[in-house]
Amino acid sequence: MTDAAGAARTALVLRHDSAIGLGNLAPTLEAHGYEIVTVDAPHADVAALDALAPDLVVVLGGDEGAYETDRYPYLDDEVRLLAARIEAEAPIFGVCLGAQLLAKTLGAEVRKGPRKEVGWLTVEPTAAGAASPVRHFAGVPTVQWHGDTFDLPAGVELLATSGQYENQAFAKGDWLLAVQFHPEVDDEIHEDWLREWGDELPEYGLSRDRLREERASHGPRAQAASAALLGEFLEGIEARNNLSRGRGAFSSAHVEPASSEADLTRAGEKAGRLPVGPT
Repeated sequence: MTDAAGAARTALVLRHDSAIGLGNLAPTLEAHGYEIVTVDAPHADVAALDALAPDLVVVLGGDEGAYETDRYPYLDDEVRLLAARIEAEAPIFGVCLGAQLLAKTLGAEVRKGPRKEVGWLTVEPTAAGAASPVRHFAGVPTVQWHGDTFDLPAGVELLATSGQYENQAFAKGDWLLAVQFHPEVDDEIHEDWLREWGDELPEYGLSRDRLREERASHGPRAQAASAALLGEFLEGIEARNNLSRGRGAFSSAHVEPASSEADLTRAGEKAGRLPVGPT
């Protein structure tokens, strides 16, 4: 599918663990005309990617801490890629670790929290959140599974909070959205997580069977809320792009749509830009 200008849209997905994938975000991206390019950050040369070639970057969760760059050096490359997109106000959607990396890139501290937040839990939209895509999760339990948290970066809007962690979602303009919770979880991801990390659940008064029951109860509403949240965010991006086109804001330099990781790297060369990399 193509956008109003006839060009294919590309979503670059930075994945950190094969068990923490796009899940139910993928159908929403595809329904809005995005071709999905998934890059496994721990095994790819993230520094070689052109930060501005994709129409959208989605940064998923992972076991890594955003502050563990010595242990996971590719996180520094991700931060540099995100910094380039933030400077250009190019669309980004971050989930869990993705939200933490965005907070770090924007200058906020990311750190271990006092206790993991795990289970099917609700978040409370703020006044700003009630007028944002996050409002679709008001009163809708969603999966939480994290132990790190972050300070709210300067210049963003706080969109949601919870009883355990104040900063659950934030936005910058209509082009950056970050959520600490997990709107991507579908049945397959849920089972993968129970298999991989279910042994820790008793520490939080939970069990695999309990979470399966909660998935059966809350999953359909959460999946609908996920599609609405991401869909509204994508529609906002498209409206912004249409407005920019109407004002003649596009430069004469054109980067051809990327359909693979290699194309994302080559796209920067065609536009005369250096790939994002160490400085």
